[in-house]
Amino acid sequence: MTIAPLDLHYKPVLPPKHDYGIGVIGCGGIVNYAHLPAYTASRLNVLACYDLNIETARTTAATHAIPRVYETLDELLADPAITIVDIAVPAWEQRAIAEKALHAGKHLLCQKPLAEELDDARAIVAAGERAGRHVAVNQQMRWSPGIAATRELVARGFIGTVTDAQIQVSISTPWHMWPWLRVSSRLDIMYHSIHYLDSLRSILGDPELVTSRHGRFPGQLERAETKTVTVLEYASGTQALVAVNHHDESCDHYATFRFLGTEGVIKGTIGLLYNYPDGRPDTLQCRSNRVTPDVWYDIALEGLWIPDAFIGPMAALMEAIERGTPPVTAGADNIGTLQLVHAAYRSAAENRSVRPGEV
Repeated sequence: MTIAPLDLHYKPVLPPKHDYGIGVIGCGGIVNYAHLPAYTASRLNVLACYDLNIETARTTAATHAIPRVYETLDELLADPAITIVDIAVPAWEQRAIAEKALHAGKHLLCQKPLAEELDDARAIVAAGERAGRHVAVNQQMRWSPGIAATRELVARGFIGTVTDAQIQVSISTPWHMWPWLRVSSRLDIMYHSIHYLDSLRSILGDPELVTSRHGRFPGQLERAETKTVTVLEYASGTQALVAVNHHDESCDHYATFRFLGTEGVIKGTIGLLYNYPDGRPDTLQCRSNRVTPDVWYDIALEGLWIPDAFIGPMAALMEAIERGTPPVTAGADNIGTLQLVHAAYRSAAENRSVRPGEV
């Protein structure tokens, strides 16, 4: 049985007012193939961009019909027409830019991770509170079709109480797209599995314990972990598994998720990862003893994680500005995701389970 897409409200929705002026800082690959295509599709008001490489900024502006290119960061931040600054720079550069933008009175959409170190992330959040401006984090997987639809089904009680969740990914990641990650001392958990940890938080909440083990592929060029297994344990007894391998050379790749409940199950695929960056639609199947026992529902999903989900964090930030309430992926909330990241690294380093509050 097929459920039409309209039966589940998994697509990001823009608030009534969504013509805020947007300035983009950083014009790298993710901005060009994810941020800006999503904003263009939703007809958002991108006014200007800036990059350390002025030619990169000019190329981005020409490609996406952005009217202004600024030669300095200060010039962009001084533009009174810009209300929101979309920062897409390496994590270690983000704090200085964020604090400067907040001082200039801008609301922020920051790239994930908000910072590599928790002290820097907390400083950004504190700067936002002092400035009276919103800080959102671009944890856009929450709005990917499969995850967003799963979250709604779980919230509806479609499968009862979740007792077990699994996200399992085994792929061949094209690391050449991000040369700077190859030399990073922290890789999968900090820059990839952070998406899964954040998505699980959005569905299940915060766990009590994190246990993580990290590995490498023989002869890999990357400096840090490319194979990880992380288990989240909840006070209720629920367990969640995230298992990722970036060096699957078998050509038998998979990227799946499964949520088992007391009254049913939800399972699907993360389509983007099967032939990244082109991707294919997510798939989703579910059954519920509460609704129609023994009947599997195939849910037809529309859109891709990249670029379609990227409108989600921006739409949530705009709604926050309009309502005066924190955005869904507020910086303050994202500290919880970063605590899971750091708990995973501490667990692997110390060979023990770690409570997120320890970090």
